[in-house]
Amino acid sequence: MTTRIPEPALSEAARPSDPRKMRKIAVASVIGTTVEWYDLFVFGTASALVFDKIFFPQLDGTVGTILAFLTFASAYLARMVGAVVFGHFGDRIGRKSMLLTSLMMMGIATFAIGLVPDYNTIGVAAPFLLLALRVVQGLALGGEWGGAVLMTVEHAPADRRGFFGSTVQIGVPIGTLLANGVFLLVAWQTSSAELHSWGWRIPFLLSAVLVCVGIYIRLNIEETSTFQAVREAGAKARIPFVALMRRYWRQVLLGGIATLSTGSTFTLLITSGVNYGTDELGHSESLMLWAVMAACAIAFVLIPFFGHLSDRFGRKPVIYAGVAAEAFLAFPFFWLLDTGSAPLVFVAYALMAVAFSANYGPIATFLAELFGARVRYSGLSVAYMLSGLLGSAATPAITLWLLSLTGNSSSIAWYILAASAASLIALFLLSETRFGSISEDGGVGEGEGDAASVSASASVSVTANAEARV
Repeated sequence: MTTRIPEPALSEAARPSDPRKMRKIAVASVIGTTVEWYDLFVFGTASALVFDKIFFPQLDGTVGTILAFLTFASAYLARMVGAVVFGHFGDRIGRKSMLLTSLMMMGIATFAIGLVPDYNTIGVAAPFLLLALRVVQGLALGGEWGGAVLMTVEHAPADRRGFFGSTVQIGVPIGTLLANGVFLLVAWQTSSAELHSWGWRIPFLLSAVLVCVGIYIRLNIEETSTFQAVREAGAKARIPFVALMRRYWRQVLLGGIATLSTGSTFTLLITSGVNYGTDELGHSESLMLWAVMAACAIAFVLIPFFGHLSDRFGRKPVIYAGVAAEAFLAFPFFWLLDTGSAPLVFVAYALMAVAFSANYGPIATFLAELFGARVRYSGLSVAYMLSGLLGSAATPAITLWLLSLTGNSSSIAWYILAASAASLIALFLLSETRFGSISEDGGVGEGEGDAASVSASASVSVTANAEARV
């Protein structure tokens, strides 16, 4: 006979009582996540602007760009593997150690990309080296994001989980802002020939500085009390991924689809939109990079705001509004871009950034609250990386293929609309999590409400044969 192991609650009282300590935890997660996303998105910017000419020069322009984007997409396959592997050890060993490991992996891979010789130097080995390092980046991010979210959400007071979970999310716009800002600065200081010769390497090599800062910050944060309760009670799952899929497969699948539109929309803004604006409409690279940076600045401000709103009104209403706004703006976004007016390009990016922020702000906390503590690292990571695989990975190549096939930007708008519709349906099928608690049988939303929450020490009841259960 096996033993059912109750899950520790996210809302138990064992939280940092000192606001300064909570701020320190949030800042550490934001800085580390910013570094990870900078490393990931600097590759996306390079894919849109220079990689087709550097690593695929023998191919037709469109084909070369598609291959560059497919190399970009390869990281998303690796992210799924990273989510399973890091999720396993994050649920078995702890959140903090996995965060440090993933950050070091990402930093080494990104720095090495800046040293890869181009196609003209070593031939076909160049794109293969690029692909291998991109896969390492994906593995690292697959483990980093979930751990960073849990370091804040599992430490946060119950009535502020949405806000603190959203602070991790601002690492995306900050990382993108830095990546595009560095590229813009390099492009400004170099000629086109110099940019394609050596200038593109600078943003990758600079990541070493950011990684060192991130590691230093993360060395000084504590493991979460929720995981400590699981460890002290001997309640860790033997094989977290197997336990996750036995008990939470529905949450994993629907959570991934519910998050699909965030990845599709953001990838549209930072990669596909840049490529469309420069190659199809003739806008300058600097204009499109400035538009991306403006959108990221808006998201930086609004993501925590919408996270806060989710603490007041629930996760789903805020996410619903964001996804619906993304769908509504799919066609107007391209209408504005197609005018050829630089100011209207900024308007298009600003409007979509607002919609994206409403969607993206609460989603990290929402996903975390779907799973019990024993498999939360695995569940959160796999669900989110599934959304990246379904949405972000394919978006650049699919949108470029649709554009080459139809010659009309409306085909891309329909793609974004379809992704939004899928997310709305999946979100509808999931329970609200803000007003629930983790019961003995699962994650937030399956219990009777916050009053039903129990402390971690009381909720983990384990008998001698507990570890016989996966």
